[in-house]
Amino acid sequence: MILGLDWLLILELLLLGCFTGFLAGLLGIGGGMLMVPFMTLILSAHGVPASLSVKMAIATSMATILFTSLSSVRAHHKRGAVRWDIVKTLAPGIVAGGLVSGAGVFALLKGTTLALVFALFVAFSATQMLRAKKSHAGRQMPGPAGRFAAGGVIGFISGLVGAGGGFISVPFMTWCNVAMHNAVATSAALGFPIALANTLGYVIGGWSVSSPLPGALGYLWLPALAVIATSSVLFAPLGAKVAHAMNVQQLKRVFAMMLYALAAYMLSRAV
Repeated sequence: MILGLDWLLILELLLLGCFTGFLAGLLGIGGGMLMVPFMTLILSAHGVPASLSVKMAIATSMATILFTSLSSVRAHHKRGAVRWDIVKTLAPGIVAGGLVSGAGVFALLKGTTLALVFALFVAFSATQMLRAKKSHAGRQMPGPAGRFAAGGVIGFISGLVGAGGGFISVPFMTWCNVAMHNAVATSAALGFPIALANTLGYVIGGWSVSSPLPGALGYLWLPALAVIATSSVLFAPLGAKVAHAMNVQQLKRVFAMMLYALAAYMLSRAV
């Protein structure tokens, strides 16, 4: 055993980290849409009650984004694809929204309620991916106040569902006529402030929570975080490389179908 985890569990977490890291680089997402349902399943199998397993899965998923976002954005930055001007203006609102969500609202909501919110959000995100509506040619990014508000929404919702915000920020930026590859790269950069604010919030909000698993810090499951982060960091640059070499629309359709299935699972946890 390593870090209190048996070898089979380590293998499962490594594979989950590889897949979510690859998607982080490919689609500019943090991987939470995939990680949270599978982490919930793993935690439930280890005796964590439903009221706590969803919260721990969301918090641990968000913490891994601290590592995958840095690895992914480094690869995108080398290609000059990150719109740092957008990152600088959205980040303050993201941090504010993330702290409100992670340290306040997240701790107050029941795990089953969060599972329902997650399921509905994932289903909505999958539908938006399939629609792929074209934006108005003259539309641009909003001014400073609008960007702060948009960042606040992205940070707040990301904190509730444990995602890096890519499923909100990428559609938002493309709606504002930011090129797809730039939107994906910029979303990867936005993942770090989203993850940092919310992870701090989860630790503060869950400080007094007692977990049946060893190695838990608040809502974070540190051993799983270490394993997933290690493998995801290695695969995020590969996803970024593939993203700049292919049209991702077909992959998005397949991914959307998988999201519907995961949404259905989380809905079953909620009810």
